[in-house]
Amino acid sequence: MVNWRRLIRAGFKVKQGIAKPSSPRKSSKRLSGPVAMADPCAALPDVPAKRAREEEGGGDGMIVVENGCGKVANAAAIITHEETAPAPGTGRANLSRIMPGWFSELSPMWSGEAHSFEVKKVVFEGKSDFQDVVVFDSVSYGRVLVLDGVIQLTQRDECAYQEMIAHLPLCSIENPAKVLVVGGGDGGVLREISRHESVQQIDICEIDKMVVDVAKEYFPELAVGFSNPRVNLHIADGVAFVRDAAPGTYDAIIVDSSDPVGPAQQLFEKPFFESMVKALRPGGVVCTQAESPWLHMPIIKDIVAACRQTFKGSVNYAWTTVPSYPSGVIGFMLCSTEGPDVNFRNPVVSLDKLEMITIGEGGSEKRVPLPLKYYNSDMHKAAFSLPMFAKRELEHLLTP
Repeated sequence: MVNWRRLIRAGFKVKQGIAKPSSPRKSSKRLSGPVAMADPCAALPDVPAKRAREEEGGGDGMIVVENGCGKVANAAAIITHEETAPAPGTGRANLSRIMPGWFSELSPMWSGEAHSFEVKKVVFEGKSDFQDVVVFDSVSYGRVLVLDGVIQLTQRDECAYQEMIAHLPLCSIENPAKVLVVGGGDGGVLREISRHESVQQIDICEIDKMVVDVAKEYFPELAVGFSNPRVNLHIADGVAFVRDAAPGTYDAIIVDSSDPVGPAQQLFEKPFFESMVKALRPGGVVCTQAESPWLHMPIIKDIVAACRQTFKGSVNYAWTTVPSYPSGVIGFMLCSTEGPDVNFRNPVVSLDKLEMITIGEGGSEKRVPLPLKYYNSDMHKAAFSLPMFAKRELEHLLTP
């Protein structure tokens, strides 16, 4: 079965049974590092135009794509040049995509480059109601989680993302007690929130139960976050969950989302931001994934503009380095509601309080050691220092 959503995200418009090239998708999470590639047009096989016309209606299940190179090809051939190839949008489709035994991410957004991982073993493949899920062991980055053909995390560098998206907001306010996580089904953000002893309630709203189950089975070092007895797991739509939350419920909301394409687009728009403002207490904080300044500055500026219209406290942009993400960099929007002042640039939580996490079963709980790997107070402060090209674009839009 053809994954139409993946074709659209890969840069093709679907009309009357034919996929045609569109403008590049706005964003594709988890891609970095140049790999020399041949001319993609030269690599595509020709399919007779007569055959393409005859099969426009999809009579035999073949999906015809007009690739913008003056050629017509089977959609599967875009990936592997074989009509029996896995459907686009699956982790399997990206295995051996450039070199046998390697997983590679390609996107029209950054033509001519890719990030590739040598694969030791594929340990899981599945398809939920929402997405394709693949887990494989890589040679140099450990175990890797892939959703719809896009790398979400690796064991080697997940700490840089999980620690920063959690501690940048939580270390900026005194004694957060109630925290909501939207997305984050791998459990990594929960693990990091569990370091904060003041937190009494952690709600997580993840739409895809398969992600949670796969994380518990194949990424126990992240899924340990679910063992905190203060965690309440809700398998539901995050937009609706936040919209329906009682006013002033949370001290902090952390949005660990995919890119602003498809269903996740709602998580980057003003109505969702307004719902978060309602769900937060005065002086409450939000941290949301906010793309790479190297690749997505127009998107970032749109997000910042929406935040300035919605959040009446602080509005700031920070970033961290994650080698397996687009350009090796990922950003975060940090905002606060009207109320007590929040200075995101200066942490108020002592680092020594974050070297342990809370776990437990059956209502009991205990603190166990778990040293930080990436976050510290200096990294917190430095995260808000922008390179000049980004500073010129964003500084006038952010609060001091």
